[in-house]
Amino acid sequence: MTLLLGPPGSGKTTLLLALSGLLGSELKVSGKVTYNGHEMHEFVPQRSSAYVSQHDVHIGEMTVRETLGFSAACQGVGPIYEMLLELLRREKQENIEPDPFIDALMKAFVLDRQRDHMATEYTLKICADTIIGDQMTRGISGGQKKRVTIGEMLVGPATALFMDSISVGLDSSTTYHIINSIRQSVQILNRTALISLLQPPPETFELFDDIILLSEGHMVCQGPRFYVLQFFEYMGFRCPDRKAVADFLQEVISRKDQAQYWARGEETYTHVSTRQFAEEFRAFHVGRAIQNELAIPFDKSMSHPFALTRSKFGTKKINLLKASLKREFLLMKRNLIVFAFKIIQLTVLGLITASAFSEDRKHHDTIQDGTIHMGALFIGLVTLILSGFAVLPMTISKLPVYYKQRSFRFYPSWAYSFPTLIPGMLFSLVEVSFWVISTYFIIGFDPNFIRQVSHYISRDFQINFMRGRKVTRNVSVASVVANLAVMWLVIFSGFVLSRDVMKKWLVWAYWTSPLMYVYNAIVGNEFLGRSWANHHAPGSNETLGIMILKSHGTITNPHQYWVGILALVGFTLLFALFANLALAYLKPYGAHHSSTIAVLDEEKLNAGELNQKKPQNHQNITLTKDESRGAVKGTSIPFTPLCITFENIVYSVDMPKERRDRGNPHDRLVLLNEVSGAFRPGVLTALMGVTGAGKTTLLDVLAGRKNTGCIEGSVKISGYPKKQETFARVSGYCEQNDIHSPLVTVYESIVFSASLRLPKDVGSQAKQNFVDEIMELIELTPIKDALVGLPNVNGLSVEQRKRLTISVELVANPSILFMDEPTSGLDARAAAIVMRVVRNTVNTGRTVVCTIHQPSIDIFESFDELFLLKQGGQVLYAGPLGHHCCHLIDYFEIKSLLITILPLKSNFPMFTCVKQINGVPKIRDGYNPATWVLEVTTRAQEELLRVDFADIYLNSDLYRRNKALIRELSIPPPNSQDLHFPSAYPQSYLTQWRMCLWRHYKSYWRDIAHNGVRYAITLASAFMFGIVFWKIGSKREKQLDIIGGIGSMYISTMFIGAQTSGGVMPAMAKERPSFYRERSSGLYAAIPYALAQVVIEIPYVLAQVTIFEIIAYAMIGFEWTASKFLEHYLFTLLSLLCFTYYGMMIVSVTPNQETCSILSSLIYSMWNLFAGFAIPRTNGMSEEAVQMFYHMKVEGVEPTGVTLFSLLLASANLKVVKEGLAQNGLSSKAMLLSQQMQEVGIKPNAKSLTSLLSVCIDMTSLKLGKAIHGYITRRYYSLSTEIATSLVDMYGSIDEAWKGYCVRQRASIMQRSDLYLWIAQSSSRSFGII
Repeated sequence: MTLLLGPPGSGKTTLLLALSGLLGSELKVSGKVTYNGHEMHEFVPQRSSAYVSQHDVHIGEMTVRETLGFSAACQGVGPIYEMLLELLRREKQENIEPDPFIDALMKAFVLDRQRDHMATEYTLKICADTIIGDQMTRGISGGQKKRVTIGEMLVGPATALFMDSISVGLDSSTTYHIINSIRQSVQILNRTALISLLQPPPETFELFDDIILLSEGHMVCQGPRFYVLQFFEYMGFRCPDRKAVADFLQEVISRKDQAQYWARGEETYTHVSTRQFAEEFRAFHVGRAIQNELAIPFDKSMSHPFALTRSKFGTKKINLLKASLKREFLLMKRNLIVFAFKIIQLTVLGLITASAFSEDRKHHDTIQDGTIHMGALFIGLVTLILSGFAVLPMTISKLPVYYKQRSFRFYPSWAYSFPTLIPGMLFSLVEVSFWVISTYFIIGFDPNFIRQVSHYISRDFQINFMRGRKVTRNVSVASVVANLAVMWLVIFSGFVLSRDVMKKWLVWAYWTSPLMYVYNAIVGNEFLGRSWANHHAPGSNETLGIMILKSHGTITNPHQYWVGILALVGFTLLFALFANLALAYLKPYGAHHSSTIAVLDEEKLNAGELNQKKPQNHQNITLTKDESRGAVKGTSIPFTPLCITFENIVYSVDMPKERRDRGNPHDRLVLLNEVSGAFRPGVLTALMGVTGAGKTTLLDVLAGRKNTGCIEGSVKISGYPKKQETFARVSGYCEQNDIHSPLVTVYESIVFSASLRLPKDVGSQAKQNFVDEIMELIELTPIKDALVGLPNVNGLSVEQRKRLTISVELVANPSILFMDEPTSGLDARAAAIVMRVVRNTVNTGRTVVCTIHQPSIDIFESFDELFLLKQGGQVLYAGPLGHHCCHLIDYFEIKSLLITILPLKSNFPMFTCVKQINGVPKIRDGYNPATWVLEVTTRAQEELLRVDFADIYLNSDLYRRNKALIRELSIPPPNSQDLHFPSAYPQSYLTQWRMCLWRHYKSYWRDIAHNGVRYAITLASAFMFGIVFWKIGSKREKQLDIIGGIGSMYISTMFIGAQTSGGVMPAMAKERPSFYRERSSGLYAAIPYALAQVVIEIPYVLAQVTIFEIIAYAMIGFEWTASKFLEHYLFTLLSLLCFTYYGMMIVSVTPNQETCSILSSLIYSMWNLFAGFAIPRTNGMSEEAVQMFYHMKVEGVEPTGVTLFSLLLASANLKVVKEGLAQNGLSSKAMLLSQQMQEVGIKPNAKSLTSLLSVCIDMTSLKLGKAIHGYITRRYYSLSTEIATSLVDMYGSIDEAWKGYCVRQRASIMQRSDLYLWIAQSSSRSFGII
């Protein structure tokens, strides 16, 4: 078992990936890697080895047991099963009787159902049935997640283990036990293990056999552990006493810290570079032995036939498919609330849609009635499409897990993609059932049973086709691209733009649109039914249904339904195939290698260029308590030292369902149990405990970060009760999760915090100097211009992000500072740097409390006091550490002696332990006291000793001394006053808004994924609309042309708006964690932050609308005047702003992106229903729906209906609006609009006059008709065929058919066909008029 050491950026992760066969193919690699003499192309390295990432990527809805069980099912038993059979055969031949326990253990290990059970029972028994959770869902702790990550790969049969920084988030005791367990596995099963650790404690370090030390991409040394120190002594460097060897190894290769270990006093020290170390190691006897060993090729015949795996997957593919399918059904069950909400959403939308069309169920007499029913079918089409978008974030959120498991060859891509479709298809049956039941009969579709079933089937295939298109790699990009794709499909569905008015060279898009087949299938199924077959148009033998289909350019072939069904089946399979290919070959979006090998040029080092950038410092990096006092007092901004006392703190939450199911009778789970203590200025306190003991919980309670659960007890600040609104001004909190705005630089992050958290009386120059001081102190100056980035994706490394977290809190100049795991994820040198900063901060008189998991001896001894917790939130020890932790060791090691400890900074008498602790093992020389105290206080040790350390503490003089100290500090000092500030925040609302706007400006300018895609899609949409609706805005010849023009406005308003809204949602969600952290820290109020977001969107939306309008308006052919263009521009701008701000609002009020998507699809569907396109604004809508609509106040807030109506008035001629009113039977409104047009000087054209003549027929007003006829004569209108026909119809309908004869005589002199007149006359004769 080999330990891999090296500072961040040295290439540890890259080496592990290369050895496990997971290195990216785009990287150039030289050299070769062999397993037992076999090169990687001779076997499957991903199956022969197991790589454990430093990132914990899991599905949050699954429990620990289910996660490990799925991993075991996918990885199979591999060659271990065959090896066990061979072992049993040989034992039988040799007549060997194996040890019963070892025999049972090995047999259990090769059984699928036992491996995950063993892993959970022996390592994760407590949380085996608890969900893993994520950022928005409470689950297991960070340390438990790390153990799940390890166990996920250990349940497999791999014999080569590569583990990357697996101790991050674990306490030193847990790390020791995990490494020890791995060591036993390596020795018993003859495995090979290479493990990278950042801060291995001495006892863990001693478990390893070999050491590999990397630096700057070079292998400094490699070989047995006991030869490492010998090599560096050979080079002139010696490890000091009580210095952890691992820490020494990582510091001795650092240019900044190397000099302190120089042991040849008689010789002048000169820096030894990494390359020099590597070259000298080759000449060292260990290096020569390794080279000689590598020079001899490995004898392949010595390799066991089952040692290397040549099969691509761990078990049969049918088993992998079953495991994936089982997991999908499990996830569907866990997300049942989400799916239930979707069903309720569709049902509500269905009822609203049905009520909007309910009056039309009585009307099946005219083409207009058919148009209304066709609109109802189209509304259902779009609603079911939008409902499919709700599960898009859920699908994408699982992709990181898929990519991880794909790289480990858990299953082929199709075994993941196709099982995701099957539960979706089953759920779509339920969705469509509720939609059809809530709409079909109320709207009045064809009641024939066969038609009902056919309608249901077509709807189901529609929603399944949508499910086949959801796989993508980024939520932001997916939302925008999906909107663009759906917009294209809806345009070519046949309803918005009829096939008859479509450009001939665009017909291919019509026939390749899956929604065209859906639309033609459902409208053909309806209008070829009996409800419409019993009606005929006057003078025609065709049924009304056929005429309706023809009037809208829809296919009338009765076999088109089955053609559509077959086409949808084909499209579903095609898109599923594309999704599978994308999963198989595309890489994760924004994939980033966290390890970067920084190779420094030796000539630059010799020339001293590095020294010019970073002054060389030969001082010991770990300052002692006395040496570091006063180190930074002269440069700090003044502050008031404060102490914090807390007494009898009890924190409880509702008992998790999993524990109640296991029979736990309690209603509440107590996480902190009667915790009392005091933290004082100038005293650095370590808060320790095993994983899950409640360390972070205690900090959250004291800092006021807990907004759930029940908190009891009292907290005081310098004797006054704590008030959260003032406490946030004097405190800082460095969270364990390093949450920052990802698209700003390191320098900008620190400046932002300083500008908002430092008092107003601090000048700008003082703030700048303080920022520079903090950056230099924490060594962030070299990376001040680096983007922060997203965790585990891009940007800063783990240790750089941790230092930034500390910087943004220190720059606030707090009196009380809480730090949750400040050294977690850091190497030994970076941890020492951080703790030196913390120590200097304490020496300025601040109160600092740090939770810490696995401190080295140096770091642990730099603390003044220890506050130790056990599982269940009880205190085991709260007192001073002493020199070399002597007080702590004496407290737990004493047997019959009394403990005599001098109190730290207190006048209280000495204390004694009233109960003897018998049997506690003494600490070994050189052993880490932090690890030792965690080991001797475990629950197993308590059961072994039959003691309860919490009870012993409660009965000790130490506890009584602490209670007395709490009472003393709970009394306000004389002449003191409670914390009070003139304002709730350090800066005014204007300054808060200005700084938030400044950061949003920086973030938006760099957000290529959001704005780049936004403008690309806008540009593509503009050209798409221009090409598809080319010059249709200027056409007035046919009703379909007018519908097409209105449809272009409807599509642009609805889908461009939805695309803009959907694009801003992921961007907002990405910034939301940093907003919660910063608001909790008191940087700003919610209103300035929200106003800054509102303002920053305006220029981007303005540019978006400008691009769209310049291209689309001219190409579509709307009226090209300045006023009309500006009105159209204004309405579009306001509409997109409304959609954008709606997206911001919906993200802010929903807990996660899944809920946001579901609620958004509901609102989009509502807006689409009442947009005024599918349902005329005042026609085809029953009174009940109108009342419901107004009651919900949708009309007053939704943009699409208002925008569409405004665009009609601005772009389409008022005459067209008047014609539309006349065609819809709104006679009085059409006549009123005609009068208003004349009053403003708008002269009616021939088409307007024909519409008014139709109005006269509807109103049976001969007087009005004659007046219009006289108007035509007086104005010398050319008696066109259309006007002549309308006059004939008017006079003929009001029993003056003879007038029609005169009109025909006048029209006969026209040089055109009089076909329309003969049709009108024959129509009149059919009614007995002529």
